[in-house]
Amino acid sequence: MHLTTGAATQLVALSTGALLVSAVLLVWRRSLRPAVRLIAVQGVALAALVATLGLVEGSAELVLVAVLVLALKAVLVPLVLDRGIAAGGPDREDQARLNPTAGLVSVALLTTLAYLVSRPITTALAADTGPHAGPAAFAVPVGVAVVLIGFLLLISRRRALSQVIGFVVLDNGIATITFLTAGGVPLLVEFGTSFELLLIVMILAVLSGRMRTAAGPRALDSMTELRD
Repeated sequence: MHLTTGAATQLVALSTGALLVSAVLLVWRRSLRPAVRLIAVQGVALAALVATLGLVEGSAELVLVAVLVLALKAVLVPLVLDRGIAAGGPDREDQARLNPTAGLVSVALLTTLAYLVSRPITTALAADTGPHAGPAAFAVPVGVAVVLIGFLLLISRRRALSQVIGFVVLDNGIATITFLTAGGVPLLVEFGTSFELLLIVMILAVLSGRMRTAAGPRALDSMTELRD
């Protein structure tokens, strides 16, 4: 099955748009359980993007990668995060460094920056004659924006699980850029990196629960008061 350029462009726009909108909502929301659902939405959107590129290129391997991404990033990672929240006490980020308004302003600035710094890449891809270059060329800034928003979540959140969510968003942005610019990665490589992400999320979720059991539901900044 092959997609026409017009259909592929629309599907790429929908999937990358879902990635960006969900990342913006993650900055705005403070409750962790809705944030986990948004992470699942990102996993579905990333899998849809990979499947679209696979159909455009006629690559069965990319379609298999899309199934892998769907299973790990839309199902397993959110499931681990949800269990980490259940074991980690209150499911709300109450001590973020940025309020919702400042966060959304920062997102707007970062998205503008992403489009500016991605201009050379989009220009090069638009001039390429590869099978996926046309639909993918305009969407690269979205991947860069998601990476920057992931960094923003990492530095603006204080609870451990909130920072894990930021790390997952960062990884999703990097994967988006990879698939858009390089046509994806081999199946075994994607399996290895996705499995590594799953292990990291599991370890951090368990540690967050243990920290809460030992020290109570405190922000990470309170740990700076500890001394030898």
